[in-house]
Amino acid sequence: MSIQIDWQAFTPISLVGGLMLGVATVVLLLGIGRIAGISGIFSSLLKPKRVEMWQVLFILGLVISPVLYRLARPLPNVEISTSLPLLIAAGLLVGFGTRLGSGCTSGHGICGNARLSPRSLAATVTVMLLGIVTVYIGRHVLGLL
Repeated sequence: MSIQIDWQAFTPISLVGGLMLGVATVVLLLGIGRIAGISGIFSSLLKPKRVEMWQVLFILGLVISPVLYRLARPLPNVEISTSLPLLIAAGLLVGFGTRLGSGCTSGHGICGNARLSPRSLAATVTVMLLGIVTVYIGRHVLGLL
């Protein structure tokens, strides 16, 4: 197995996006003491009595960002070469794992690790290891991916 990195994909716009994410994370944490975990923010939107304006704006920003990006550059082509049932199963497993792990990769990987949270470090390592094992089994054992 070899990993090929498309070095053309690393552009200054990628750096700007990462910086914006980092700044938003810091502003959210220092400004109102909240964590920029997407699953937590999104799930709170499903509980109408607890919705705050910053949560709506955060999710709205995630939706609007690709639209604004497309005004400056074309969006990259995305090719999905797997079956719809496998995609649905993967999505359900990700949702289950997010609830089981009390957060998503953005909440643990970006925000929690930045706060040196042992729980977030454990969650991030677990997600990465299980991701590696899943891809290995899917590609080399079952031939699915």
